[in-house]
Amino acid sequence: MKTTFWVGLGLACLANLVVMPKSGHGQDAAGALQPGPATVVAENVNVRGQPTIRSEVVTRLTRGDTVVVLETIKPAKHAAGEPAAWAKIAFPTNAHVWVHAQFIDPTNKIVLPRKLNMRAGPGENYSVVGVLEQGQTVCEVLTKDNWMQIVPPANAYAFVAAQYLHQEPAQQLAATKAAEPGTTKPAKEQVQAPVPAEPGPAPVIETVTTQPEIAAAPTEPSVAPAPATTPAAESAAVAPATEEQPPPKRIVQREGIVRYSLSIQAPTPFCLVSPDTGEVINYLYTTATNLNLRRYRNLRIIVTGEEGIDKRWTNTPVLTIQRIYVVE
Repeated sequence: MKTTFWVGLGLACLANLVVMPKSGHGQDAAGALQPGPATVVAENVNVRGQPTIRSEVVTRLTRGDTVVVLETIKPAKHAAGEPAAWAKIAFPTNAHVWVHAQFIDPTNKIVLPRKLNMRAGPGENYSVVGVLEQGQTVCEVLTKDNWMQIVPPANAYAFVAAQYLHQEPAQQLAATKAAEPGTTKPAKEQVQAPVPAEPGPAPVIETVTTQPEIAAAPTEPSVAPAPATTPAAESAAVAPATEEQPPPKRIVQREGIVRYSLSIQAPTPFCLVSPDTGEVINYLYTTATNLNLRRYRNLRIIVTGEEGIDKRWTNTPVLTIQRIYVVE
């Protein structure tokens, strides 16, 4: 009996030695990645729009892929399950970014405003992944509703857990000599097949009593709800965050015509439509007891308020009215 006990104990210890992860996986915790090329050292590594596991996944990398590191980000505090450091990298070439189509010249594809945000998806609830300057030319891939998918320019960026990147001494030396580390394009990468859904806590929702649940839309930069994603190496042991701050409020000004909402399932009875296209810009909501929106029906107004997303109507935001002005 004693012999059996000691043999079993020895086998258990041997099993623990076999499954222990190697301490040299990825870049060491103390040594930060240098700006320049780095190699992916794990399979199915998520590339995200923001340095948090709550952000949307824009693409995936696999072992041996090369990326261009722009800088290393080490949050002063990080939630349980979050990587201790993130690498800000040049946007991978196997993915695309999105811009609002109305701000792109339809003929020559030139940026019209002074600055234009690039986003990780077709909507303002997606992360900002770079800024275009006025006069810059874009390469259109496709257009979906009011959003245009374009080839990512050199200044587009994304984030990956730093622990899954590694730089050889030769790579670090080349990185320190690079004059402009953000201008080198990453090597072409292969997209892995989808894997089971990634666990994680749901987006923060602000609840309005007796009214639709509205999540405050993000300012820039900010993390917002994103499409369902698949897991990657950095999320192998993700635990729910122990503490999270609510997202900041988004105050906007819109101009349009007040109409009744056509759908009985719409989050509010009234909506603001574009005077040019007739498309719904926002659903209108008010907490004021002395504001009767029926008086503004069919009138052209300028309205200011807090804009958010109703979880049942993710394509059209809800605008909580603060000020309203009749144009005509």
